[in-house]
Amino acid sequence: MNLRKAQFRESHGEVDTGPLNDILFILLMFFLMISTLANPNVIKMSVPKAKSDTKQKQSVVVSVDKQKQFYIGSKKIVADSLLPELSKYIHEGDSIKPAVVINADAMTEWGEVVKVMKAARRLGATTSATVTGSDE
Repeated sequence: MNLRKAQFRESHGEVDTGPLNDILFILLMFFLMISTLANPNVIKMSVPKAKSDTKQKQSVVVSVDKQKQFYIGSKKIVADSLLPELSKYIHEGDSIKPAVVINADAMTEWGEVVKVMKAARRLGATTSATVTGSDE
């Protein structure tokens, strides 16, 4: 009874290494991406500390909607009283220059934003404007 024992002896086992290249490439990309997320600040430095309290830079938020209504924070104000109301929050003689953040609706006229900017500049504050609203 010959059960073809000769065929079993002549066969050689092979390992397919084609998928190994893909796995190694994926691992390489993974480690490269993770290494860029690591903290690059490995040098510990001693940062000087202040001996006294320092005044933080204050910021005032002024909002203007499309009906030309002005708000300082959440308080509604009249457009004519913008400068006196802002002066309550911004003191001209402060050593730290305060900031006024202007939130304007997309439909607001640019002239209303300029009014707020002029009032803030008159009080010695820096300004920055953001526009929010609908996409019409």
